[in-house]
Amino acid sequence: MSIENAISIADLRILAKKRLPKMVFDYIDGGADDEITLARNISRFRDRSLVWRALTDISVIDTNAKVMGAQSALPFFISPTASSRLFSPKGGEIAVAKAAEKFGIPYSISTIGSTSIEDVAAATKGPKFFQIYVWKDRGVVKDIIARVKAAGFDGIILTVDVPVAGNRERDPRNKFTIPPKPNLSVITQMLSRPAYLMDMVSSGKIDAANFKHIKTDGGGIIEFINNQFDRTVTWKDAEWMRKEWGGNFAIKGISTAKDAQNCLDIGTDAVWISNHGGRQLDTSPATIDTLPAIAEQVKGRAEIILDGGIRRGTDIVKALAMGATSVAIGRAYLYGLGAAGQIGVERALEILKSELLRDMALCGAKNISEITRELVV
Repeated sequence: MSIENAISIADLRILAKKRLPKMVFDYIDGGADDEITLARNISRFRDRSLVWRALTDISVIDTNAKVMGAQSALPFFISPTASSRLFSPKGGEIAVAKAAEKFGIPYSISTIGSTSIEDVAAATKGPKFFQIYVWKDRGVVKDIIARVKAAGFDGIILTVDVPVAGNRERDPRNKFTIPPKPNLSVITQMLSRPAYLMDMVSSGKIDAANFKHIKTDGGGIIEFINNQFDRTVTWKDAEWMRKEWGGNFAIKGISTAKDAQNCLDIGTDAVWISNHGGRQLDTSPATIDTLPAIAEQVKGRAEIILDGGIRRGTDIVKALAMGATSVAIGRAYLYGLGAAGQIGVERALEILKSELLRDMALCGAKNISEITRELVV
C-alpha cells in the first residue's frame, strides 16, 4: 500500500509500522502500564452514536473555527509531540508545521522539540503555539517565553499532567531512550529498517533543540529536562506563567470540572482536556467521558480543546457536539509523519478533513455551530 492509497488513519498506522524501527513505532503507538486508557480513548468514541437532521441545506459546509484565538480552517489542529525528527529525521517539526500551514490550521511545538523555536518560526507563517512545563529554574522559563515572543508565536500551552513520567513499558522493553543510545537492541532494530537508518545517519543528531546552550553536567538533555520538572508546582505558578506570557494561554491536561474552574479563575483562554494520550496515569477515563462535566462548568467562558483517541471525522463531530470548541490530533498525524514525512502528514490531514466534511453533511450541520448535543446519542 502506498501513501496515496491510504484511505484511513488506520492505513497510515500500518505504513508507519512498516517503515519505522519497532522502538520508534512503539514510542508513538504505546501508552502507560496496561494501556487501558490508551484503548479507552478510542473505544469510548465508538460507544457513542450520531443521529442527523433530515432535509437540511448542506450545499456549502463551513469548517472554520477559532483555536486559542487564532483563525483555523478546520476545528482540529496539531497537538505538541516530542522529538518529531525521530519519526521523520529529514522532516521532523518543519514537515509538520508546513503541512499544518498548507491546511490552514495551527501547529504546536513541544518543549522537547527536535527543531528550534526560531527555525519553526522561519519555516511557517501559520498560527503557532509553544508547549511548556513549569520548571524549577524560573529563569529557564522566562528565557523560553522571551524567545517564543520574539519568534512571533500566537500562544503558549502549559502542560500539567506530567508531574512525573508515566510508566511506558514498551520503551524499556525496546531499550529505547531519547535520543537513542547505541545498544544491541537499538542497532538491530535500526538495521531492519535501512531506509529509515539512511535518513537518520544523513540528518544529524536528534536532541532537544531549544536547550543546546544549557550545560547538563555530563547527563543527557532529556535527563536534565526531566530533572527540571517541578513537583511543587501549583495554580499560583500557572497564574505567574500566564502573566509572564501575557498572550493566549491554554492549560493542557485537565480532567475534572473543579480544575476547569481553576483554569477560569486564573484567566486561562483555553481549557485543554487531555490524559496525555493514555501515556501517564493508566485507568484514567477517556477524555470524551470527562468532557460533559467540564463543558457544563465552563459554559462558554473559555475555549475547550480536547485530545485523545481522534481517529475519524465522526470522533471530531462527537467531541464538538458534546462541548469542545476544537480538537487536537497527535498519533493521527504522527502515523502519517512516520509513514512518509510531510506528504504523510498532509495525507492524514486530508483524510480527517474529507471525513469531517462528509460527516457534517450527513448529520445535517452546515457549520461548526450547528454541531450540537442533540446529534449524539
